[in-house]
Amino acid sequence: MLAIFKRDFRSYFTSPIGYVFIAVFLLVSNLFFYMINVLNMYSDLSALFSNLLFVLMFIIPLLTMRLLSEEMKQRTDQMLLTAPVKIVDIVVGKFLAAFSVFLIGIALTFTWPLIVTMFGTPAVYTIIGNYVALIFAIATFISIGLFISSLTESQIIAAIVSFCVFLGIYFMSALGSALDSPIISKVLNWFSIFSRYSNFTLGIFSLADIVYYISVTVVFLFLTTRVIEKKRWA
Repeated sequence: MLAIFKRDFRSYFTSPIGYVFIAVFLLVSNLFFYMINVLNMYSDLSALFSNLLFVLMFIIPLLTMRLLSEEMKQRTDQMLLTAPVKIVDIVVGKFLAAFSVFLIGIALTFTWPLIVTMFGTPAVYTIIGNYVALIFAIATFISIGLFISSLTESQIIAAIVSFCVFLGIYFMSALGSALDSPIISKVLNWFSIFSRYSNFTLGIFSLADIVYYISVTVVFLFLTTRVIEKKRWA
C-alpha cells in the first residue's frame, strides 16, 4: 500500500494535476474568503465553509479522474493486477494519495482563523468542527470519484460522471428542503452529504454525521475493490 501511495502521490507533482488542483482550490477559496470575511470584516467563517464543499464539487473530479482510468488506458493496470499486492492495498493507496493532495490544499488555508481574529473573536470550536466536516466530506467525494474512475479508461468520462454524481447529490439536498412531504424530505436529507455538512457550518458537531461519512467512504472503497477484483479474474 505504501508503495502505491508514494507512486501516485509523486505522480500528482510530476504532472500539472496536483499543482492545478491546489492552485484552483486556493484561488477560489481565498476569493470567497476575501469577499465574505475580509471585505465585511466578518470573523465568522461558517458562511465560507458552507460554500467550500460546493466549490470542491467542481474540482475534485480533476483529482480523481486519473486514479484508475489512466492505469487502464496505459495498460499499466495489468502490472498492478499481477503484482503480489492485495487489491485493497491498491485502492487504499490510491485513495490516500488523492486525499493527501487535498490535505495540502486545506493546510494552506489555516491562515484564515488567524486573519479573522483581527475582526473579532472567532468561535474556535466551530472552526475546528467545520474543518473536520470538510475533511470527512471530501474523503467521501474522493472515494466516489475513485469508484467512478475504476469503471472507465477515459479520464474525461470519469471526470464528467463524477461531477454529475456530485451535482445529483447536491440537488438531492435542495430537493429534500423544497418538498412538502416530511417523510421524503427526511429520507433525502439523511442520504445527502450536503445536508449533513450544513449541520457543521451551523455549529452543530454530530458524531452520527462523521460516522455516516466514514461509512459511505468505506462502502465506495469496497465497491472499487470489487470492480478491480472482477477485472483481475476476468
